[in-house]
Amino acid sequence: MHCGPPDMVCETKIVATEDHEALPGAKKDALLAAAGAMWPPLPAAPGPAAAPPPAAGPQPHGGTGGAGPPEGRGVCIREFRAAEQEAARRIFYDGILERIPNTAFRGLRQHPRTQLLYALLAALCFAVTRSLLLTCLVPAGLLALRYYYSRKVILAYLECALHTDMADIEQYYMKPPGSCFWVAVLDGNVVGIVAARAHEEDNTVELLRMSVDSRFRGKGIAKALGRRVLEFAMLHNYSAVVLGTTAVKVAAHKLYESLGFRHMGASDHYVLPGMTLSLAERLFFQVRYHRYRLQLREE
Repeated sequence: MHCGPPDMVCETKIVATEDHEALPGAKKDALLAAAGAMWPPLPAAPGPAAAPPPAAGPQPHGGTGGAGPPEGRGVCIREFRAAEQEAARRIFYDGILERIPNTAFRGLRQHPRTQLLYALLAALCFAVTRSLLLTCLVPAGLLALRYYYSRKVILAYLECALHTDMADIEQYYMKPPGSCFWVAVLDGNVVGIVAARAHEEDNTVELLRMSVDSRFRGKGIAKALGRRVLEFAMLHNYSAVVLGTTAVKVAAHKLYESLGFRHMGASDHYVLPGMTLSLAERLFFQVRYHRYRLQLREE
């Protein structure tokens, strides 16, 4: 997870999906063909009825990996519009809230030292009290404290994010050069989001704020959003796409790997915005920060 306003330093001009026709023909075709080879088109999300096969002939460029199906019949990836501010914030908020139990409970498996400490506390309780009942209650109490502090820290992070870049998506992502924000639209509703932010100093693009409404997962929407950022990076000749995540779910990491990202390492010392670094937080809240990179070309 990441919080704080993006560094508005990149001078690269954004070319929207609808503006691809403005690119020189040979360059546009080569770049889109390369993107298509790396990330083949996803099947359309199932609709209420099977759509007829498309007519032969050239297709308009749009979405990810070519044209998406018409709105109402499948998923369309397009640039964010100001009227979708609240829908995007809701999807982001709900997605981050899901990390509270994942961080508190599943995340414990990533921290063997913490597991050992909790086991020692239980053993100490038994040595002092000689009560099996009290000793059995120790793990439940520790997990309850983990949930409390995970909720406390993650809500503080959300408060930070919702008052910085997610407070005005248009201002933070759509206006500055080198940044963009996309939404996934299904049946006229926003069901997913993703953002891109360029870093001029190393000519990379950062993928961030990716989230899909929990009711619409399993349709390939997250992968389509990720591909849109990769296409954006290729069209603008960036050398790599990078991302950082504290996600615990294995599915999230498999998604990044399926897009071609390479795991570059992890840190247990990442400080999330909103953390106080108190002793209680150190005992009951741990998060592992993973870094990924997809190299598009050598500098």
